[in-house]
Amino acid sequence: MRLRWSSILLCLLAAACSRPAPVETSSGLQQPASAAPTVQRMPQPEIDWSPVQLEAGNAWVSCSPDYHQGEGAPILSLAYLDLRRVLQDCRASGLLRLRYVGKVTPSFAALAERMGKVASDLRIGKRILDIDSTGGTVEAALRAGDAIGENDWTIWVRNDSHCYSACVLLLPAGDMRVLAGPVGIHRMIRVQSTASSRRELGEELRKVSEDLRNYLERNGASLELYDMMSTVPNRSLRILTDAELERLGLTGENAVEDDLNRIRLARRCGSDFLRRKDAFRQAYEAQCLRPAQAGDADVDAINACGLALRARFGFPDPRCPDVGPMSELDGALLAIPEAPPPPEIHDAPAPVEVRAPAARHVPAPSVAPAAQAAPPAHAGAVAEGASTPGGEEAASAN
Repeated sequence: MRLRWSSILLCLLAAACSRPAPVETSSGLQQPASAAPTVQRMPQPEIDWSPVQLEAGNAWVSCSPDYHQGEGAPILSLAYLDLRRVLQDCRASGLLRLRYVGKVTPSFAALAERMGKVASDLRIGKRILDIDSTGGTVEAALRAGDAIGENDWTIWVRNDSHCYSACVLLLPAGDMRVLAGPVGIHRMIRVQSTASSRRELGEELRKVSEDLRNYLERNGASLELYDMMSTVPNRSLRILTDAELERLGLTGENAVEDDLNRIRLARRCGSDFLRRKDAFRQAYEAQCLRPAQAGDADVDAINACGLALRARFGFPDPRCPDVGPMSELDGALLAIPEAPPPPEIHDAPAPVEVRAPAARHVPAPSVAPAAQAAPPAHAGAVAEGASTPGGEEAASAN
C-alpha cells in the first residue's frame, strides 16, 4: 500500500511539473523577460530587381510628415539606384513618407518591398505609407503587407483618401494605423473565373482564403474580417465603423507588434517607461482618436493632438527617444552610410496585360492636389487576371 501511494504521489508531481507556464495577460509587466521575442513575420524572399513600372497608380516620396507642404518627389523608376537617389535627402530627418494613389497590384507590392530595402540600406528608420486606394488583388495585398510588416511602417488613410477592398488587407501589417478616411470591404472574386456553380467558385477561392486567414492571424487582426468580407457582394461596399475597425484590429497600434515591443521596451527602457507608454495610449485613444473620428478630423489634427498630449507623460524620453509614442514623426539625424553594391538585375519578366476596369458602383477616391497635377495616361488601370508566382489567376477584391 505504501508503494502504491508513493507511485501516485510521484505521478502527481510529474504532471504538475509538465504543465505549461501560465500566459501573462496583465497590462503590467513587472520583470523584463530574459528570452528574446520571436517575431511573427513572414520570411521575406530575396528581392527581384527586374525592371517593373507602376502600372496602376502614382507614388511620391517626402521626408516630412506634413503633407500640406506637398506630396514630395515623384517616383518615376523602381530601380534600386533610382530609389536610392530619391530617398537621399531623407537620411537627415530619418523619416520618409510614401504617398501612393492607385490600385494594389504586383507592382505596388514590388514598390513596398523595394522601398523597405532601400530605406534600411540608408538607415531611414521612420516610414509612413500614406495611401489612397480603391482595391486591387488579394495576392498583391498579402505580398505587400508582408513587406510592410517586415519593415516597420506606419499607415495613414487621410480624410481626402480611401482604403477599400484589397487595400484593407494592408492595414493589419502596419505597426501603427491612423485612419481618417473611409475603410470599406466586400467579397473577393476571381476576375477570370471559369466557375459555373457556387461549389466551383468556392473551390477556386479556397487556397487564397487559407493564405488570407494565415496572414490575418500572424498580423494580429481578427479572422472576423474574412467572414465579414465573405458576406458583402463584390459589387457592393460596406464601410466599417470606428468600433468595427477597433474590434477587427485594423486601427491604432498593432497588437502583435505591441506585445513584442513590451518585452523589448521593458528590458531596454525600464518598467516606468512602459507604464507611461500604456497611460499615453489610453489617453491618446480617448482624447485624440475618438473625438477626431466623431468630428471628422484629418490625420494631421490627430497627430497634433497626440504630439501635444505625449509631453504630459514625459515623452520623448531622453533614455529611449526613438521608441516612444509617435516617434515616427520625430525623425533623427543619422550618419550617411556607405552605399551597398548594386543588386544583381535579372532578365525582365514577360509584361502583364493591363486593361481598364469595368464600371463600378464603388465611389472613386479623392486624389490629393499634387496627384491631380500630372496623372499618367495609365492611372487607375487594373491588372485583371494577373498570374501569381504559382501560375494561378489572382483573386481580386477590386
